[in-house]
Amino acid sequence: MTDESQQSSQLDYSKLPGLRVGLIGEALHTVSMDDTARTMGSGGLDVYSTPAMIALMEAAAVAAVDPQLPITRASVGIEINVRHLAATPIGERVHAVAEVVELDGRRVVMAVRAWDEHDLIGEAEHVRYVIDIDRFLERLSR
Repeated sequence: MTDESQQSSQLDYSKLPGLRVGLIGEALHTVSMDDTARTMGSGGLDVYSTPAMIALMEAAAVAAVDPQLPITRASVGIEINVRHLAATPIGERVHAVAEVVELDGRRVVMAVRAWDEHDLIGEAEHVRYVIDIDRFLERLSR
């Protein structure tokens, strides 16, 4: 590894001016048949599925973090601890908000909540890591 790439991999992303505790990202979606537990295989009902809610939560997290990173970097989700609290029918809008609550080098911890048109439907703690895109893709091609 060259000195330059070693320095790049050790960059403290918590020091980037835009990436900070309290940063918020959002994602909106209208529930369709594609999002249901029956379609996703996570249950037998035509209601908003937990996997679809997790994807919405991750989209909110990406919306918070990735625009703050250099173009050569991205964030990847590595952990999510989620509670799905209420059912949502097809046709309702769902909304997720992710907030950065901790920064530790490349590690970004987020609190995420999701609502439908009536209730809080989910909450999660989500951990993302900032990665160097080229190095990440290079490892995949091995």
